[in-house]
Amino acid sequence: MKVLVTGGLGFIGSHTVVELQNKGFEVVIIDDCSNSDESVLEGIEAITGKKPLFEKLDLKERQKVEDFFARHQDVEGVIHFAASKAVGESVEKPLLYYENNIGTLVYILKELCKKNKASFIFSSSCTVYGQADKMPITEDAPVKVAESPYGNTKQMGEEIIADTCKVTPYLNAIALRYFNPMGAHPSGEIGELPKGVPQNLVPFITQTGIGLRKELSVFGDDYPTPDGTCIRDYIYVVDLAKAHVVALERLLNGNNESNYEVFNVGTGKGSSVLEAIKSFEKVSGKKLNYKIVDRRPGDITTAYADTTKANEVLGWKAEYTLEEAMNYAWIWEQKIRD
Repeated sequence: MKVLVTGGLGFIGSHTVVELQNKGFEVVIIDDCSNSDESVLEGIEAITGKKPLFEKLDLKERQKVEDFFARHQDVEGVIHFAASKAVGESVEKPLLYYENNIGTLVYILKELCKKNKASFIFSSSCTVYGQADKMPITEDAPVKVAESPYGNTKQMGEEIIADTCKVTPYLNAIALRYFNPMGAHPSGEIGELPKGVPQNLVPFITQTGIGLRKELSVFGDDYPTPDGTCIRDYIYVVDLAKAHVVALERLLNGNNESNYEVFNVGTGKGSSVLEAIKSFEKVSGKKLNYKIVDRRPGDITTAYADTTKANEVLGWKAEYTLEEAMNYAWIWEQKIRD
């Protein structure tokens, strides 16, 4: 069975391709390599023994999207990762984000609507909840006004898919709302490869640990949390990748209760920034150079998932601890700096 993975050379995409190939799916990747590298294909092949099909393609070019689907009419499922994802950049360049994250989604859905049956997994985010009123966050929590154009594209993306599913009964879709992905594959063959300054905490921690960055800035220690720093739900990237495979199989096997479903994908446990730093120090044996600085605009205090629905309905559960995931992130960092 052929599955298209857009953004399949990226951090979460590449780990998902590995899990798909391990399950016997034939995978074709579309990626424009704007925030990834073709060398990831070699890592995927080293782990699975098979190199996926790959097309370097910009999904903003509608004609090329149409041509791709005309050539790959046997694609039965799509997992859509391809999107710009830096919150700060989205504030500075909103039109770039709306074009890249919304326009490309529309082009793909238009092609899927031409099929007699199609399964679609959307890479969404817990940013749609904003600062939730209570913890842990359930899928029924209200979607808040977005704090950034990036967050808005995830909300709009979900709405576009839901609206399309209402009038397209043969299109089945699941939106997975991620919390905070981290880590690297246990093999050390693939991991997070941020271009420029990392947008996520963990690669900033590991880059500081290895000496690439002088110090780590901790944005605020006066939040109403036990140690004063923000709390997030850090999920191991391989656990997250497996959630995509389980979600796709749910649709392909016709086990979905409606043709549009939403699931939180996290661990159900919150860890503070300082706890993440201590976790790194424990697995690496290094003292991390960090300093407390002013709060960062737009940061919410606490966000962690209620994973009951994913555990019980989807039949998926995160297995790895923060420490285990941090250890793999550190092994990967050391490997790519050799």
